Amino acid sequence: MDNSLLIGLMRYTFPMPRVLRQKQVARNASRMDAGQDFMLSEHRLVHHYVVREIVCSGKPLAPETIARALNLQIERVVAILTELEEHKGFLFRNAEGAVNWAYPVTAEKTPHLLKLNTGEQVYAA
Repeated sequence: MDNSLLIGLMRYTFPMPRVLRQKQVARNASRMDAGQDFMLSEHRLVHHYVVREIVCSGKPLAPETIARALNLQIERVVAILTELEEHKGFLFRNAEGAVNWAYPVTAEKTPHLLKLNTGEQVYAA
């Protein structure tokens, strides 16, 4: 199998020319960077912590747990979680306010079970 990107038109597929593929990749990369402009180091700290903990525990994380573990004020953690949730694609909280999923993992059962090379298993968001 080659590394061709295919374009579908009705029931036919055609290889995408390399030049168009490179332009598409560059355009998508700049959009992804722009979507993360709001993130400060604290946002990344919270997001990375939540991902690691969901992998380890498989359970939703309460804001109080996150604040205690990262030595941050609870109000700041709630504000960060709100900002991450508003930017769709980073995390989602359940009705109790606990983080249910943080891209790319979730504490909820999905059809996508990941088996990590560490032996841990977690569902993909």
